[in-house]
Amino acid sequence: MATLEPQTQHAIREIVRILGQFTQDQQSESNGQVGSAAGCRIMPLPQRLWGKGAEVAARINPVNAPLQEPQGSYPSIDEPMRLTLTTSKYWGPRPKKLSVSFMETTPAELRARIISHLNAWSQSAGISFHGTSGTGDVRISRGPGGYYSYLGTDIKLIPTNRQTMNLQGFTMNTSESEYRRVIRHEAGHTLGFPHEHMRKALVDRIDPAKAYAYFLRTQGWDKTTVDQQVLTPLGGNSIIGTEPDQDSIMCYQLPGEITYDGQPIRGGLDINATDYLFAGTIYPKVLHASAESMEDSSSGSIEGGANDWDPVEDVKDISYE
Repeated sequence: MATLEPQTQHAIREIVRILGQFTQDQQSESNGQVGSAAGCRIMPLPQRLWGKGAEVAARINPVNAPLQEPQGSYPSIDEPMRLTLTTSKYWGPRPKKLSVSFMETTPAELRARIISHLNAWSQSAGISFHGTSGTGDVRISRGPGGYYSYLGTDIKLIPTNRQTMNLQGFTMNTSESEYRRVIRHEAGHTLGFPHEHMRKALVDRIDPAKAYAYFLRTQGWDKTTVDQQVLTPLGGNSIIGTEPDQDSIMCYQLPGEITYDGQPIRGGLDINATDYLFAGTIYPKVLHASAESMEDSSSGSIEGGANDWDPVEDVKDISYE
């Protein structure tokens, strides 16, 4: 696959910089709601694949070279993990269609509903999801493991017998508000969008000691997981050129009990105007043909979403398209 010319890389960075200046003056609609909803994890690759993940990301989209300096002083986060967390995994500005399959036998109506919410980002972005009867780029399980997705191009390194996204317990009876809050958030991770609450301005509001206690109690997370998922801020020179937005769909709802000032980080319940604007800049909108009709797909998910496997399962032939 041809790499982007330096001028193109510069242009993309400049677009995002201008977007950041524009959004400084935009007011996000406050949903005014804070809950104790189940947390989402960005699932990391096994440590042996961290370097490969960065290599694949840069091959697919040269802008994905590490653009950020690690921030923070949490001793349990070593430098390789910091690099993993601060290397962008965007798919690049070319038109992109990601195929979707399901690990368990899933009714057609439910498949269609889930994929429709994945495609909410397509309102502004030139990237879309479509069902397949084969093995999808995105593989969804509704089994144990909570809510998570691997980040962007990392899904290329996940063995095809394993899910890349987990939506524990989703059925047709799940509320529409949860579809918007959870599935659109996880789709954002698949598009390469990190957690908005990991922006330094928001992380600096969180009391680490209180956060460790809260996430241990509510999610069962150990200190390392909290460091990784909540307390390690992204660098200021990231490709994310916008101002921190606590109403973004990519932001956790975090309670006031873990912040220094006692005020909650509201968190987004749906994709907001700034999210759409940013997505459309990273993935310029083009006219896509209608998504293919979905076919049935079923196999077994990996219970609990374990993020490691036998090295013999590592993906050997990676497509960079």
